Formats: sequence, C-alpha cells, structure tokens
Amino acid sequence: MAFFFFLLLLLISPAAASWPPSPGFWPSTRFRSMEFYKGFRNLWGPQHQSLSQNTLSIWLDRTTGSGFKSLRPFRSGYFAASIKLQPGYTAGVITSFYLSNNEAHPGFHDEVDIEFLGTTFGKPYTLQTNVYVRGSGDGRIIGREMKFHLWFDPTKDFHHYAILWRPNEIIFLVDDIPIRRYPRKSATTFPLRPMWLYGSIWDASSWATEDGKYRADYRYQPFVAKYTNFKAGGCSAYSPAWCRPVSASPFRSGGLTRQQKNAMKWVQSHQLVYNYCWDNKRDHSLTPECWH
Repeated sequence: MAFFFFLLLLLISPAAASWPPSPGFWPSTRFRSMEFYKGFRNLWGPQHQSLSQNTLSIWLDRTTGSGFKSLRPFRSGYFAASIKLQPGYTAGVITSFYLSNNEAHPGFHDEVDIEFLGTTFGKPYTLQTNVYVRGSGDGRIIGREMKFHLWFDPTKDFHHYAILWRPNEIIFLVDDIPIRRYPRKSATTFPLRPMWLYGSIWDASSWATEDGKYRADYRYQPFVAKYTNFKAGGCSAYSPAWCRPVSASPFRSGGLTRQQKNAMKWVQSHQLVYNYCWDNKRDHSLTPECWH
C-alpha cells in the first residue's frame, strides 16, 4: 500500500508533470545536418563570429552584435538549428533564428521568428514565436506573438529549434515537439513570398525584457549564442514547380498527428505565457485569424 501511494505521489507531483508527452514523430531525423559555410554566410559583425567543428558562436558586446544568412531563399521547408544560450544576466539581448524577405522587400516584408528574449538573474528566458505579414498593403507592422517559457534550461545544453513552413501552415517545434501551429486562413494573413533563413544576436533593450524595463548591461559582455546542427530542407525559390513541400508529421499532406497535437496542447497549457489573440489591448480587426 505504501508503494502504491508513493507511485501516486510521483504521478501527481510537479516534477512528474514537468515534461511534455512524446510527440511520437521526430521530423528532425528526416533532414541531414549541413556544414555552415555550405548553407550560410556572414551577414554582419564578422569579427563577432567564429566557427569550430561546425558550431558557430556569435556574440554581442557594446560595439556590435552579429548575424548570418542562408545562401538561398526558400518558398517552403524545414529550418532548424541546435542552439545554446548565454546564462546569467542577458536582459535586452535577443538571440534569433528566423525567416525573412526584408532585404528583398524593405519596409514591406514577411517574417517568421523564433526569438529568445534575454532575462535577469533567476528568471527564465522567454521564447517568442512571431509571424509578420506585409503583403496586404496596409503598411503597418502587425505582430502575431506567442511567448513560452521552456520546460528546460536553454543555457545548460543545446536544444533543437525548428520552423516548418508550408504553403498552408507554419509549425514551430522545440526538440521535435510542436509548440505552435499557425494555419493559413487567407492570403493576407500568411507569408507566401520566398524568404531567407537568418540567425543573429543584437541589443533590443527598448522592448526585449519586460517591455524595456531591464536593458542590456555591458558589464556582463560578451553575450554569446552558439548554433550547431544546421538544417534547411525543402523547396528553394529556384526549385522546380513540382517540388513537394516537406511535412512535420508522417502525413505528406501536412498537419499534425493526434499524438503531436496532444504534445502541443500540453506545451500551450503549461508553458504559454502570452498569446496575441487573447490580448484585449490589441486591435483584432488587424488579426482576423483570431476570430475567423
């Protein structure tokens, strides 16, 4: 009887409920890792970038940050890297991994973001996912942020972060666990033009940490982010028309399995800290996908 109660305590304890259920499918295993310089180039801050055994370190100090960019644009695909973040005080610092066509369409671009918002001592990083769509011609930047606290310490080890972009959906994954699915509900609320893949570290003190309450403190410089296990597979902008978009599930048509949906539901129930669709301060006439 005592053993039974011990097992029951384990099942209901917070520690036992602190990890997402298995998604049952691991899309990262479908894509080979690539050598950094075969898929990417430095974009800015080359003196704040170093590569060792295909692990790229980029860092920010009071002089500059650093960024990199894929050699090719894509029109769909699976984009991922294993990333390890700086511990300690990182307020105001953004470490990012994202898709964008800002250089091709300045001031009128699309973007799909994974951003790690730096933090103060003793507080967790926030992982922000975001989708920008500027193809509607309204000239306004409309963010579609969903923010999460991770169920692990992202400074202790590398973890795999991915964006799956198809013509009808965007899925964000952490260690192959779907955390967010953004479906295409209309052409005006979904990015459809080719995008490049980027990574960067930079100072966003004006908004990154608690809406700018805490700023970057360069007494703790340099702020270092490490990337490895780079993956970018799918249809480039130069692929033939018959190139088939990749999937994040066993279904070639896309979507998620029931097990993947259950894992995502767990993450959104336990780790989600902000959803733009729930924000009463937002003008939701600008984000019709929230109420359609």
